[in-house]
Amino acid sequence: YVGPAPAKPGYAIGSAGPTTSYRMDPYTPPLLRLGLKGMIGKGLRSKEVIDTMKEYGAVYFGAVGGAAALISKSIKKAEVVCYEDLGAEAIHKLLVEDFPAIVVIDSKGNNLYESEPKKYKIL
Repeated sequence: YVGPAPAKPGYAIGSAGPTTSYRMDPYTPPLLRLGLKGMIGKGLRSKEVIDTMKEYGAVYFGAVGGAAALISKSIKKAEVVCYEDLGAEAIHKLLVEDFPAIVVIDSKGNNLYESEPKKYKIL
């Protein structure tokens, strides 16, 4: 999830920092049912989204906030596939290379936002 800046000549996309993903949670299950297999953003996801990801074999990648210029260098092609009238908020298909992201929630529902803090929590 990103609201990219306009592309400069010779670039596929402008500055492209990840946005908070939970704002998209109401719209995510229908997209997963239509075949969406991966999402990139930052922050937590709802139980409904995670359950639907498990059902349809989708993955959620976390990207680092504040790294918009670095991230945009990894985007080689950007194509609006739906809702062009929404501008930066339209749905884009991105071709990426060496994209700096990590699998935060896998297709089985394993969630780093839940498992990792437990390792470091003082009892």
